[in-house]
Amino acid sequence: MPYLPYISDNDFIKHLNAIAEIGMIKSRDAKKNFYSNVIDPFGPIFEMGILGVNAGQWEKLEINRQVQKSIQNAVGKFHENILGSVPGWTKLKVGGIVDLVKDDNSVVAEIKNKYSSVSYGDRSDHYYRLSNQVNKKNMAYFGATAYFVQIIPNNADSFDRCFTPSDKSIGKKCQKDNRIREIDGRSFYALVTGIDDALDMLHDQIPKALIKSGAIANAISSNDLKVLSDYFKRAYF
Repeated sequence: MPYLPYISDNDFIKHLNAIAEIGMIKSRDAKKNFYSNVIDPFGPIFEMGILGVNAGQWEKLEINRQVQKSIQNAVGKFHENILGSVPGWTKLKVGGIVDLVKDDNSVVAEIKNKYSSVSYGDRSDHYYRLSNQVNKKNMAYFGATAYFVQIIPNNADSFDRCFTPSDKSIGKKCQKDNRIREIDGRSFYALVTGIDDALDMLHDQIPKALIKSGAIANAISSNDLKVLSDYFKRAYF
């Protein structure tokens, strides 16, 4: 049985290994280069006192924080890679306006890992860039529907609605346009794959695939899996 019914095992493992490799490299480099950058001599005073850790423990926490940040940054690209591996969809090169396109050019998407990845004041910029892509006749995606995707929404409500962020330059919301939409990650995975619980499947299979593929050395306990499942439910239900 494949891990997921909507992408190949080879693609799935490849995308998982890419994040694991980023984490291992960052962990190695963070330890090796810990003193290469100037360390804030003030912050650790408060952190040691408030968290109740000694200097050695604080250094481990700081290294872990750096590794965690690198992994979290990579997770956004992980979702782009997973969705771009679904038949009929293509992940575009880094640096473009959109990250994902349906092969018939009917849907394009800009994918953000979390609702807070873009500040509310800057969202109108993304609206206008997406609008240009689908509303200007000389653009490759003219007539398509553009989605501003928030893999992790700011609450557990599912949504697929017109994207109407506030435009501070005019003091009101952007014009409602059915071709410019915002959507949560669970709903967007369902849209791309045609499977309502596609994101649930992905979350369930990641720990199994990481361990089976050897991408991580440490097993994840059954109790930890239950906690991870609870995190998912709190984000989407």
